Amino acid sequence: MRKIAILLCFAVMLGMFAGCESGGAYVPTGDGLADYTQPAEYTKPTEMKAPGELESEKDVYTLAYYPKEGFNPYLCTNFNNRMLFSLLYQSLFVMNHDYEAEPILCKDFTVSEDLTVYTFHLETATFADGSALTAEDVAASLQYARESDYYRGRFDYIGEISALDASTVRVTSYVPYENLPMLLTIPIVKKDTLEAEQPIGSGPYRLQSTASGLMLQRNQTWWCKAAVPLTAESITLRSFENPTDIRDAFEFENVGISTADPGAGSYAEYRCDYELWEEDTGVFLYLACNSASGVFSNPEVRKALTFAIDRAQILEKYYNGFGMIATLPASPASPFYHRGLANKVRFDSARFEQAVTDAGFRGKEIILYVNKSDSVRLQAAREIARMLTDCGLVVKVESDTTGYYREGLLAGNYDLYLGQTKLTSTMDLSEFFAPYGALSYGGMSDSACYTLCQNALENSGNYYNLHQAIMDNGQLVPILFRSNAVYGKRGLVDEMHPARDNVFYYSLGKTIENVKTLEQAEE
Repeated sequence: MRKIAILLCFAVMLGMFAGCESGGAYVPTGDGLADYTQPAEYTKPTEMKAPGELESEKDVYTLAYYPKEGFNPYLCTNFNNRMLFSLLYQSLFVMNHDYEAEPILCKDFTVSEDLTVYTFHLETATFADGSALTAEDVAASLQYARESDYYRGRFDYIGEISALDASTVRVTSYVPYENLPMLLTIPIVKKDTLEAEQPIGSGPYRLQSTASGLMLQRNQTWWCKAAVPLTAESITLRSFENPTDIRDAFEFENVGISTADPGAGSYAEYRCDYELWEEDTGVFLYLACNSASGVFSNPEVRKALTFAIDRAQILEKYYNGFGMIATLPASPASPFYHRGLANKVRFDSARFEQAVTDAGFRGKEIILYVNKSDSVRLQAAREIARMLTDCGLVVKVESDTTGYYREGLLAGNYDLYLGQTKLTSTMDLSEFFAPYGALSYGGMSDSACYTLCQNALENSGNYYNLHQAIMDNGQLVPILFRSNAVYGKRGLVDEMHPARDNVFYYSLGKTIENVKTLEQAEE
């Protein structure tokens, strides 16, 4: 979704928006957008600017980065630096803003009839140094990503990854996986640069060191000529240490495009004339019940909890409106979100209040547990406590910092906790319900729901059954999916369609159906 905001610039007092704590880390289990409306005054560029063409004023600007975070896509978790990765690296597939996987480095592929063996044939692509992309580069990159904290969760069901020949890669899964290509939006780099601070990719730009610092230089021999949102021949990179300085440089200097997390304690509000987009992150905020709790061991009270949460208020008040409310545990932008089912559990606090009364729990004290290293989430927890108190319970918020918080979740001395994780693009919930799953706190593991998770991975039509079962159980209560803000100087780019974790999304015009062949089982 693209928002365009016109604001009057205000005088900014130094230190007015001094950075706070950056917030707690996401639980690494893997990793919505509303409909995009294209303003009439913009037209889509048909190709990148021809080499040698004179630059216009809009082609001269700076982008921000954090030098301590680096540019290795498997190690870097900072979203400011990761904003640049879609310019430097490419992957087998990318996600578009409709949660559809689109081929990039994958020329075509076959999948076995049982959906467990995928064979990918590669495009005739080259890296920024001119060397050819090979299947060994792809296999090595995916294997390296498997060991990284950032991408590890995507490989829960992925088995062998191998190069069959110079241009063919095979990926197997332990279970039938209909949408496995959605997981393979992982940057591919030249295999002997995997551990480098600046790995070599095959994107439209490459990193270059100069006497004055780093810059992005257009790759004049780029193997494909897709329409990339940026057209500059070179872009200066400027190092920063905090979000406030980036905001000030955007407002008063020549930083042209900036990314910010409006749900972070360190968020610095932008107060000038700009164009604004949202970048989906897949970060999922949810409540979870402890089934051993006296109150939430009652299935009727637990099932009614979802009605007590005014999600729209939480989104606007604490996350500055960036994200989408969700009553199902899937991004509303994804094809797995059934709006008819979601509408059945819309906000209606009277229903939860009645369930509390009927169960004889009015005035009962409960504990809501939260990670206080995330200052915004702590504030949201206090708001949720107020909502539940208004419905007849007496809610006490208890909190710990990140290290102790995990221990507290395992100890289970709470009735509810406010959690946050980054879901894969397939919206896989297995870790909530698997035995000893990474997110199965409070007795949430459930063999029936775990089986439904695997059924949904095999056939996306089964997400309805999974989500219905989760709503009937009531132990997992979705709240919202978060997004980042992308600010741009007005008129700097002709058009942008930020997609999930991909500010500078571009397409080669291919779809999965164009390139997929289903293999028939041998008799």
